[in-house]
Amino acid sequence: MRVATLAGTGEAGWNGDGPGTQCEINQPFGVVKGPDGAVWFTDLGNHRVRRIEPNSGIVETRVGNGLLGSDGNGGPALEASLNEPYELRFDAARHLYFVDMQAHVVRRVDANDESITTLAGTGEAGFGGDGGDAREAQLSRPHSIELDGRGGLYIADIANHRLRRVVLQTGIINTWAGTGGTKPVHEGDNIFTADLFGPRAIAFDRGGNLVLALREGNKVIKVDCATGRVQHIAGTGEKGYEGDHRDAREAKLAGPKGLALDKDDHIYIADTESHTVRRIDAQTNIITTIVGDGTSHDGPDGAPLDCGLARPHGVYVDSGGNVYIGDTENHRVRALLV
Repeated sequence: MRVATLAGTGEAGWNGDGPGTQCEINQPFGVVKGPDGAVWFTDLGNHRVRRIEPNSGIVETRVGNGLLGSDGNGGPALEASLNEPYELRFDAARHLYFVDMQAHVVRRVDANDESITTLAGTGEAGFGGDGGDAREAQLSRPHSIELDGRGGLYIADIANHRLRRVVLQTGIINTWAGTGGTKPVHEGDNIFTADLFGPRAIAFDRGGNLVLALREGNKVIKVDCATGRVQHIAGTGEKGYEGDHRDAREAKLAGPKGLALDKDDHIYIADTESHTVRRIDAQTNIITTIVGDGTSHDGPDGAPLDCGLARPHGVYVDSGGNVYIGDTENHRVRALLV
């Protein structure tokens, strides 16, 4: 296995689209493999969503004009203003969804005509609107999103300490978990009635269970979506970087902000404040570091445990087991290639 840079020079900036390693980017956050085979990422500091063409390695902007704002609904996605896009996902029909975090909205780009619309949020920070049209509801600093494969889009509404769910067919939004309180959540709690402090990243396993990273809680939990029962997966709750090669529940995490599952339900964590990507084995629950050494620096590419990361946020695993990383403060998109 080796680490390779797919996009970014290591310097924050904007010099237009072009060959990936010659193309300046500015704080990449979310990263995902699109239905077109390209790696898509949110270029937060440039207020754009971009893709890396799989054959040529060319970086191409697909959403955003580079101006800070939140407008352009109904028009071409390339002409819209964004405000710090965070995470992105595609549905089965190839429509793109992304979080426009500082605008407090989730937006959608139509796969057919590439027009952009707001899916959830009024643009004003707050909490309200459950039971109604998601476009008339208030969110507050939404961070991550995930599709459940059953017609729902989940939103980590972090400043409201809640998970919200939008039914895509009707556009209705409701709170799925969280009371707005900030007490820690524990093994055996019912997620539907418990506080939910710091929900940051969401994924679903093959059984339809929700996996959630808690940034402030320095934990990863799994939730049975039918009963709401919480299972503790990783993290003691104390911030730190230790515990590799042991049960993940005995390990310390440091502000986890990104989460992905592979085809075998192994869990991958962007452990942001330890500057690493870590993996939890689905069978043994053993945690290991797969990229990074626990300190903030830039690379070098090559050996995974010698390749420094700097506050990574995005992580995604493709069907072949390759791991894609939004290496945020190194201003690079990297891949661990198997």
